[in-house]
Amino acid sequence: MSPPDIYKPILDSLSTAIILVDRDLLLCHMNPAAEALLAMSCESNTGEPITYFFYESDETDRQLKLAAAQANHYTKRHAEWRLLSGGTITVDYTVTPYGDHEGLIVEIQPIDRLLRISREEMLTSSHETTRNLIRGMAHEIKNPLGGIRGAAQLLARELPHSNLTEYTSIIIDEADRLRNLVDRMLGPNQVPQWQSLNVHEAIERVANIIKAESSDAIKIVRDYDPSIPNLLGDKEMLIQALLNIVRNAMQALLEANVKNGVIQLRSRIQRQYTIGRRHHSLVCRIDVIDNGPGIPTDIIENIFYPMITGRAEGTGLGLTISQHLIHQHHGLIECHSEPGNTRFSLYLPMENHHAEVQ
Repeated sequence: MSPPDIYKPILDSLSTAIILVDRDLLLCHMNPAAEALLAMSCESNTGEPITYFFYESDETDRQLKLAAAQANHYTKRHAEWRLLSGGTITVDYTVTPYGDHEGLIVEIQPIDRLLRISREEMLTSSHETTRNLIRGMAHEIKNPLGGIRGAAQLLARELPHSNLTEYTSIIIDEADRLRNLVDRMLGPNQVPQWQSLNVHEAIERVANIIKAESSDAIKIVRDYDPSIPNLLGDKEMLIQALLNIVRNAMQALLEANVKNGVIQLRSRIQRQYTIGRRHHSLVCRIDVIDNGPGIPTDIIENIFYPMITGRAEGTGLGLTISQHLIHQHHGLIECHSEPGNTRFSLYLPMENHHAEVQ
């Protein structure tokens, strides 16, 4: 009996992804968990080189061949595999020789989900910490601002010459500007008004606003999934969250003088998706994609924090507010950016659990 026949019943019963290859690194067998992970069929690909199904580096090929030749055992952490499907996965994998130089067993542990959960939890925690800090700062800032503004108004009444009120007007205007800035940092305080809404109506409202603001200088491409059902949400909050993101894309394209600037608005259904540690059977994903210069690498990890911006005239508050509004829907915003392709993805659960939201 060949090794694949010996191990097959055991391997197929495991939830861990397992690949069995011979000494030439040709696929002998993969269990159902590995088929699902790599999005491929064992039956139709048996006998193919294992490195054909994923690409990491030439070093990986060399290590696997060395392990097969010398019966070496090794483990690699946080390896990024590029799959034939075009996607990427991050995995830990262990290579174990079997038999007398007969081949290798590759045990694969996908860690994308764990990394994403950790990143989302950190983002949510830091978001709440930042908002609590801003609330405390707002109280300490707005009280003296009110006193400064009131004193400037009293002083203006006592000045002997009206032309001197120019200076008190500056004080009053700047105090108002700082107060408005603090209010914007706090974000909207209203309780969400839950209602059944069509996400495409909200997206279309944003598209029309951006079309008018850009004077048709930017092409808006719509790619909607018409099968997406209505979900419970606050329409105005969703419009505001989307508008902040799409307006950022518009400003990036205009400021960089991108020829043939395009913003794509796309909607899709995401099934069996996890946000934080909560699993959702159905999630609506809205993508905002532009072909602008991209977000600078030195700020990409912090763009959802207030006052972080790549624009000279920006306040860095729009994305912070958007993330807060989507959090109130138990959702999440993620960003991927490289020159020529920046994508913001909004994930909105479609289950009826909003009564829990405060």
